[in-house]
Amino acid sequence: MRPYALSLLGLLFLLGPAAGDVEFYRSIIPSPGPSSAGNSSSRGDSFSSSSSSSGILQPGGGPGSRYQPFSNFTGSIDDHGTCQCSLLLPDTPFPVEKMEQLEFTAHSLTEKFQTELSKVKEYAELISIYEKKLLNLTVRIEIMEKDSISYTELDFELIKIEVKEMEKLIIQLKESFVGSSEIVDQLEVEIWNLTVLVQKLETLDKNNILAVRREIAVLKKKLKECVASKREDAPAVPPPSPGSCAHGGVVNISKPSVVQLNWRGFSYIYGAWGRDYSPQHPEQGLYWVAPLETSGRTLEYYRLYNTLDDLLLYKNAQENRVAYGQGSGTAVYNNNMYINWYNTQEIAKVNLTTNTVAVKRPLPGAAYNNRFSYANVGWQDIDFAVDENGLWVIYSTEAATGNIVISKLNDTTLEVLSTWQTKQYKPSVSNAFMVCGVLYATRTLSTRVEEIFYYYDTNTEKEGQLGIKMPKVQEKVQSINYHPFDQKLFVYNDGYLLNYDVIFQQEPQQPV
Repeated sequence: MRPYALSLLGLLFLLGPAAGDVEFYRSIIPSPGPSSAGNSSSRGDSFSSSSSSSGILQPGGGPGSRYQPFSNFTGSIDDHGTCQCSLLLPDTPFPVEKMEQLEFTAHSLTEKFQTELSKVKEYAELISIYEKKLLNLTVRIEIMEKDSISYTELDFELIKIEVKEMEKLIIQLKESFVGSSEIVDQLEVEIWNLTVLVQKLETLDKNNILAVRREIAVLKKKLKECVASKREDAPAVPPPSPGSCAHGGVVNISKPSVVQLNWRGFSYIYGAWGRDYSPQHPEQGLYWVAPLETSGRTLEYYRLYNTLDDLLLYKNAQENRVAYGQGSGTAVYNNNMYINWYNTQEIAKVNLTTNTVAVKRPLPGAAYNNRFSYANVGWQDIDFAVDENGLWVIYSTEAATGNIVISKLNDTTLEVLSTWQTKQYKPSVSNAFMVCGVLYATRTLSTRVEEIFYYYDTNTEKEGQLGIKMPKVQEKVQSINYHPFDQKLFVYNDGYLLNYDVIFQQEPQQPV
């Protein structure tokens, strides 16, 4: 094979079709033979090849030849025996390297996009959570702005804690957020506005706006009474002094003041709370909270607080365990807690200083274990009450056929001093309390309203009907305790601690 043929063969391997197309190369490389040897040795020999008009190269001239990617090339040998040829390629060669680089770049961008997409999903979830928290806080603050219900320092502390947590989270979100942070910036502004609003509301609360409003309401009432008394040429009658029974009985109560949720949480919807009343030191009574276990039957733990501020802020609490109380008919009188002993008709006195049982004895004839409990409240067959006259117990017996029985107790020995039987069926009553020797019973009108509808006066043995509406924040009332000095009702309402101011009918003063 001549040198020019080898050079041409190498060039065709680089520019030609697939390396395995042997027939094509045979068509352009002369076969060794006698006829070709003589002609090929001459210098200046030339060769040429042409394709058909359609660009089909047909080696050997036979039909069915394969399509070739180039056409119209000619070649010659110079005086030095070097092969020279020119080729005309029909199309630009395919850029394989650029295509691979493009594929690599696309793969890299896809991975980055997936990473950023996962971050966006995470941020979207966080933003959704923050939006819900903001909405919840906004609703709570709007209620605090519009409602006349009392809100305490605890409410502000809890809200400020939540806002601070959201501030920390929004800072972390901004640090980790890549790209547009318009939504995050908007959340940060809303949280800041919320912080300022809470501070303003807290300042208003420190100025005791609610107390001022109540004083204004009292002054307006006194003014009306004064005007009426002048018209009738009679002097205005002052309200009864704390602990006094110089009045004509309960005629109304205020709207509820929400103190707080009980210290054990939302699940503990049964229980009782109040303030200790001691005739010797009526203004110094401690506060107590006694949630039942979630079954609504067993009293196991209770807490004592020296002041209302301690109760509101859950601090300086004395927590005790009794483990043998039953029902939410608990009351506290003269530093002793009175309870129904578990699974019996016995009543017990627990000394709050030592947390020990001082006295325990059966209550004669008393039904127990849900025989005649209140409506909607189980295990309260025996209900203790405290008023200006001392310690009482409200219950029923089989002999009374389920009607309410009232007994005055000796608070030291738990002996029954006197007993009155009413005509009011106890299971139809939602709860009851005593004021100046008069029993007041409630019933449920709706999920948001109770009614003091019945009374029995142990002083005159008279009974009758009333129609005093008693708003509430939750559906069921578990217990009502009256404090003679504060002249308030302490109500346990599905886990929430409420109190109400009691309004008495004023008796005209007798002329001297």
